[in-house]
Amino acid sequence: MDNNLVTEALTLTLYGMSFVFVFLALMVVVTTFMSASVLRLQPNAILESPGAVIDDSIDEEAEFVIREAIKMHRGN
Repeated sequence: MDNNLVTEALTLTLYGMSFVFVFLALMVVVTTFMSASVLRLQPNAILESPGAVIDDSIDEEAEFVIREAIKMHRGN
């Protein structure tokens, strides 16, 4: 009787782990497909948004503060 109980427990464990593996693998495949389809349909939707303004310049004070913080972090 104990042998049958252990066998049932191992079988149930195997089924449960298999179900979780298949579910996660399917979720990865579906998410990858969705991402590829969104990029194909709207490749530059974020970059071309009318309200977005990208400014790469920083003022001299901010640059000085960043350089000093890096120096302090490195111990110079």
